[in-house]
Amino acid sequence: MQVVYTHCAGLDVHKKTVTACVITPNQKGGWNREVRTFETHTNSLLNMLDWLLSFGCTQVAMESTGEYWRPVFNIYDNAATK
Repeated sequence: MQVVYTHCAGLDVHKKTVTACVITPNQKGGWNREVRTFETHTNSLLNMLDWLLSFGCTQVAMESTGEYWRPVFNIYDNAATK
């Protein structure tokens, strides 16, 4: 499989929590995976943004039920346009 994005994350968005998994390359040619769960309050979502950026994450994919993805998208969309 061809690697398209080397620093990326997947988000599983729920009503009260978001679980994030960041995948980045390691020095041995493999991959590091870090998983963390955040609450969906604005401060927690901003903390998640900082956490993702600390890994150099450039791409994020979300899975969500219903409308729960909107606050997450809005925070990241605002950060991307700055």
